Amino acid sequence: MWQDFVAAGTTSDWQSPKLGRYATGLALSTLSRGMYADHYNGLVTKGEPVLNPTVASVDPLANPVTVIVNDCGDSTHFLKYRADNGQPANDGPGGRQFVKATVQKQADSSWKVTDFGIQAVGSC
Repeated sequence: MWQDFVAAGTTSDWQSPKLGRYATGLALSTLSRGMYADHYNGLVTKGEPVLNPTVASVDPLANPVTVIVNDCGDSTHFLKYRADNGQPANDGPGGRQFVKATVQKQADSSWKVTDFGIQAVGSC
C-alpha cells in the first residue's frame, strides 16, 4: 500500500487506480482524500518512508481474517514540496511516527488495509 502511495504522491494523483490495490474502505478513502488535498494545494511528495512493520495481533488465531500491524515509520526523507517551484512545503520536518493498521481478508481471499492511523512525529 505504501509503495503505491509513494508513487501516486510524486504527482498527487488522487485518482490513481493503484491506491486501491492494497487498500479499501476507510484506508483507501484516507489515502485518496489526503492526495486530493495535496493536489488541490499544489503539493507533491518526494522521497520514501522507512518502514519496518510487525504483526501485533491476528484474529482469530486458527484462521486469521484480521491482522493488526504496528510500525515506527520514519518520514525524515518523505516530505511535501510545492509542485510549482520544488521548494519544501511548510509541513515541518519528518521523523519517527507510530503507525497502526488493520489488514483484513477480503471476499476474494486477498488481504487489504482497511484502516490505519499515523501519529505525530516523535510518537515512537
